[in-house]
Amino acid sequence: MSFNRHGSVNWMQRMFACMTIALGLVAASFITSDANAQAPSKAQAIKAINSSFNSVKTMRGEFIQFGPSGGRVEGQFFIHRPGKLRFYYNKPSSLDIIADGDMISIKDRKLQTQDIWPLSQTPLRFLLADQIDLTRDANVTAVEVEEDLVSVVIDDKTRFASGRLTLIFDTKNFKLKQWTVRDNQGYDTSVAIYNVEENGPTNPDLFEIDYLANARQKRR
Repeated sequence: MSFNRHGSVNWMQRMFACMTIALGLVAASFITSDANAQAPSKAQAIKAINSSFNSVKTMRGEFIQFGPSGGRVEGQFFIHRPGKLRFYYNKPSSLDIIADGDMISIKDRKLQTQDIWPLSQTPLRFLLADQIDLTRDANVTAVEVEEDLVSVVIDDKTRFASGRLTLIFDTKNFKLKQWTVRDNQGYDTSVAIYNVEENGPTNPDLFEIDYLANARQKRR
């Protein structure tokens, strides 16, 4: 799935919701327990997820995204909180997403087109903040704690996303295992991350938006 700047609003909703989870809720290890430990309460689970997430300031890794029609795309992601991210999609997709702390750019590398919005108008606004509290900053509508899994359901309504996010964490260490995005049209998008490195060095150049790209394109 590649980016088309003339695509539907529904596609944009699914993409932004997907980015919200992929880039914001990759929880690090916070609590460890053995296989026979008692499952945490819902409040304990949310508290552990908050604490583990807030302990991570930088992150990099790889992702696989499955779209509503069954299409699959892969790429690399980079995060430097607060405010900065890079989602680079591998070919055949040509999508490149950058947040520089103030704005977010969605660029099609093949078509050489770019759209830019204020970061504050996207679901990433609180997930890239320096600190996050899911009970305060997100509309958590359900938490299910089982022996081996914790499921957190978030209803997120912004300019670009109006749907439901379901996050599934491992009960033993509160690492994120998978998530599913259901938008307001009932379409599901799933994302998996792997080879994740946390709190390592990042390259500032990764998070620079080329604000003159559109002007150069118009002059051609």
